[in-house]
Amino acid sequence: MIIKKLPLGPIEANTYIIFDEKSKEAVVIEASGNAQKIKEELDNLGANLKYILLTHGHFDHVFALNELKELCPNVKAYLNKEDERLLEHIGAQCAHFGIGAIEEPKIDEYVDENSALEFANIKIKPIHTPGHTKGSMCYLIESELFSGDTLFFEEIGRCDLPGGDFSEIENSIRNKLFLLDKNTIVHPGHSHDTTIAHEIKYNAYFGENSRY
Repeated sequence: MIIKKLPLGPIEANTYIIFDEKSKEAVVIEASGNAQKIKEELDNLGANLKYILLTHGHFDHVFALNELKELCPNVKAYLNKEDERLLEHIGAQCAHFGIGAIEEPKIDEYVDENSALEFANIKIKPIHTPGHTKGSMCYLIESELFSGDTLFFEEIGRCDLPGGDFSEIENSIRNKLFLLDKNTIVHPGHSHDTTIAHEIKYNAYFGENSRY
């Protein structure tokens, strides 16, 4: 399994391509910017894209979704329904950060913890992790966790935007993510990778050596 990280879009959110070399099937997590670049990477791999999975509805993670769907017209985009309202107010989101407005991103299916997702005979486990937004999702693929803006290297996602809730993100991290295998690699929505073991020990908010 190949994982390609592409920091894209107005504030360089990470888009991930997860590719199975044998079956040629791929999944894209986020559509943060430069849809043409994402499509080129898929074409270079010879990939058959199965899903576009979104971790939440903030503009920097869906900025290029509509364009990517135009380039890959048979692929469905998935988001948790709790974040539908964020997409309905995408113009206000962009304005808040001084970014030119985009059209409302088009979602095809809603995802929750009961959604049956797999590619290349590999199961994808969706984990609902509210706190950064009401509909924040993480996706566990074998030993790789794509955590969106819930969990970062020694940090957590901000909780002061609409739908954010500190007590919810604490519950999501302590009672869901920290219970995963400690060797799980965490691929966050911004910056670089970490592991569950590292965050259990060093996370600034909820680690054993927390600063807050």
